[in-house]
Parts: sequence; C-alpha cells; structure tokens
Amino acid sequence: MSYIEILQSFNLTAIQWVAICFAVFLLGLSKSGIKGVGIIIVVILAFVFGEKTSTGILLPMLICADILAVIYYNRHAQWTIIKKLIPWIIFGILIGVWVGNDISETIFKRLMATIIILSVIIMLIMENRKTKNIPTNKLFSTTAGFLTGFTTMIGNLAGPISNIYFLTMRFSKNEFIGTAAWLFFIINLFKLPFHIFIWKTVTIETLTLNSILVPAVFLGFFLGVSVVKLISNVNYRRFIIIVTAIGGVIMLFR
Repeated sequence: MSYIEILQSFNLTAIQWVAICFAVFLLGLSKSGIKGVGIIIVVILAFVFGEKTSTGILLPMLICADILAVIYYNRHAQWTIIKKLIPWIIFGILIGVWVGNDISETIFKRLMATIIILSVIIMLIMENRKTKNIPTNKLFSTTAGFLTGFTTMIGNLAGPISNIYFLTMRFSKNEFIGTAAWLFFIINLFKLPFHIFIWKTVTIETLTLNSILVPAVFLGFFLGVSVVKLISNVNYRRFIIIVTAIGGVIMLFR
C-alpha cells in the first residue's frame, strides 16, 4: 500500500482528523510542562480509534514528545527519585501487559478516578496546611511506582498518579518537568516492544499515521515551553492540582 492508501485505510472523517490533530497538539503542550491534559488526549484518541488501538497510536508520539522534553529539561531531572520508582513501574507495566483486556474497563476507570480524586483532596489539604514535609515512607513510593506502571500500560493514564507523587516531593517547576520527562521516556521505550509484539497495536500503518501527526507535537511543545516560562512555581502547583482533579472527573464519567 502507498502512503496515501494507508492513511485512507483509517477512514477518518474531517472532524476526526481535526480531533486527533488537536489531541496531538495537546500532547506537545503536556510534555512541555503543561501537565494534566493527558486525560483529554486519551479520551479523544479512544473515541476515534477505540480503547486498545488508541494506546498503540499514541505511544510513538509520546516517545517523540519525550525526546523533546528530555533534551530541553535534561539538567533538571532528579535521578534519585527516578531510580527509586523505575523497578516498581516496570513491575506495574508487566502486570498491565498480563491483565490486558481481561479487566473490566468500567471498574478500572472508576477505581482510578476515585484514587486520583482522593489523592487530589489530600494534596489540597497539604497545600492549605503549607506543610514542607516530604513523604519518606517506602510504601508511598512503591504504590506510586506500581500504579504509574500499571496505568500507563493499560491506557496511558499514568499522568495523574505521577503528578501527585511529584507534587508531594515538593519539586520546583523545572524539577517536576525534567524528572517526569526522563521517567516517561524510559518507561515508554520499555512499553514499546509489548505493543509491537504482544498487543500488536503498533504497526506500519499506525506509524505511518504518526508520521503525519508529528508536526503538531512539535508545535504544541514549543508553544508550551513559552507558556511554562510565564508560570510561577506556586501557580504551577495550583494548575497541576486543578487539571489533575478535572482529569479524575473526566475519567470517572468517560
């Protein structure tokens, strides 16, 4: 099949093309540091392509955006935290691969939405108390790592979990973005073979579609970088809490 024929095989309407281009633009914004819009991206692509297929279409674009974020925010990454989370994230991904489609999506999404919303409430309480204490309990990092891995494999829904964890670590704006950039670059690369060889959601056809959408990722990323520079650390934390809460509500009723 030719390049054009492969694109035509998706049978996308004009509205669907606009929707997925907007979703990919939001992906670029998200990786630049405008966190919390990941839920919207997942919802749009799932609506157009279906739940499982959309995860394979999204993954290569996530990796592309991760590369931009790693290059731009590399010096701000907190490797101590990354090394602490990675083993448990990998464990969560492997469980997610095994569970696959066997888990009820409705139950899963509502459970995760509840966890996210409760976590945001806890974060709001911590913010109001102005506490500077950073959780050191190993169970906290273990749980955050496992849930991040599991949710990123099942539906690319790890953003809210990692957002909450990084907020509790009291990261500055750039530390938050730089650490998340490297963490998700590593785990998205780790996920790729499972999508290619086991779930078969990344194919020549999906990669062809990705190739035409990549410019929207670049546009969103560089626009987002300019916006992030204008946001103070305090307002950045407030923004993350608000959009994470909205994401949890969207997931609940998705």
